[in-house]
Amino acid sequence: MPRNRAVIYEGPGKVEVHEVSYPEFELKDGPGVNPANVGRKLPHAAILKAVATNICGSDQHMVRGRTTAPQGLALGHEITGEVVETGPDAEFIKAGDLVSVPFNISCGRCRNCKEGKTGICENVNPDRPGSAYGYVDMGGWVGGQADYVLVPYADWNLLKFPDKDRAMEKILDLAMLSDIFPTGYHGCVSAGVGPGSTVYVAGAGPVGLAAAASANLLGAAVVIVGDLNKERLDQAHSFGCETVNVAMGEPRDQIEQILGVPEVDCAVDAVGFEARGHGREAEEEHPATVLNTLMDVTRAGGALGIPGLYVTGDPGAREEAAKQGSLSLQLGLGWAKSLSFVTGQCPVMRYNRQLMMAILYDRVQIAKAVNATPIPLDEAPRGYHEFDEGAARKYVLDPHGMLASAS
Repeated sequence: MPRNRAVIYEGPGKVEVHEVSYPEFELKDGPGVNPANVGRKLPHAAILKAVATNICGSDQHMVRGRTTAPQGLALGHEITGEVVETGPDAEFIKAGDLVSVPFNISCGRCRNCKEGKTGICENVNPDRPGSAYGYVDMGGWVGGQADYVLVPYADWNLLKFPDKDRAMEKILDLAMLSDIFPTGYHGCVSAGVGPGSTVYVAGAGPVGLAAAASANLLGAAVVIVGDLNKERLDQAHSFGCETVNVAMGEPRDQIEQILGVPEVDCAVDAVGFEARGHGREAEEEHPATVLNTLMDVTRAGGALGIPGLYVTGDPGAREEAAKQGSLSLQLGLGWAKSLSFVTGQCPVMRYNRQLMMAILYDRVQIAKAVNATPIPLDEAPRGYHEFDEGAARKYVLDPHGMLASAS
């Protein structure tokens, strides 16, 4: 069988690339695999040769030691690949197809899947609804930062690109369909972004930049992006966003300088639970800062899209309550302003086909917006380190050198 390598979490602050087993049509025991999933037969699956597999900010939460992820976990949930083999129950996906893999694993059979809520499938994670590749407490499905990866329920999960050659011409853009582009878009849709909206996006990491690009695609009048990192703010400014450096003080005051009023129509949290304070507290963690700020700056009757990750267990939190996922929210403020909140995994399949068409027909340049940067799979540790240091890049692992040949 072909050689298979994968990016492995070795403990806080450390990832390495190791030789691993080639995928089989059965879920094997291993780090993070739910015991109830061990031995699960997967005749409906497909094995993919990874063309692009991205490093995500959600991966960084694990690598920083801020979750209960076990050592030895194979990482990676943002996968684009070429089908090399299918199980006997896969009917429509064929070897040779070039496909995008939604980071949510879903069965297509349960009530939630049938209602389009693929981020909370009831049949793929024995512990609770919702699953993903290479992620803590998500059922133990093997991560996709690898040469080859197994995708269950292939006919249901995989988005086939209609023209392989045309897709390879835009492969860096299409590689964003597995997670960050739909996730950023979902944050904007959840917040009610539309033509003429004023929008505040908290966070200028890749998901925040994807949300900002999505707001533009949805017709926003003004998109304001807030962050502590000047390089990332410059990246947001490069495609027309206004920017707020929250290290300089409260976003509310800076938003008023831009808009003439201290509030926006719509707000998106692309930071999550590792949020820091503002102004003098910018170097300190305050996990509820972003959510409280968004409630403050969003107009009464508005909505908050919250694609930023929040966890039920954070062993690295400063506060005891935060270690259990309990935050000091000003919920009374949100209630008084009749604000709406949408949380949870993005249901990628709700958006990925439409966003694929927007890419193929040049309505958006998402790879440019997030500064997608291909690197070889063996350089994954460097990518993780530089991303953690605040690089304004979306690192895309290139296991087989196919991105270099396409560019």
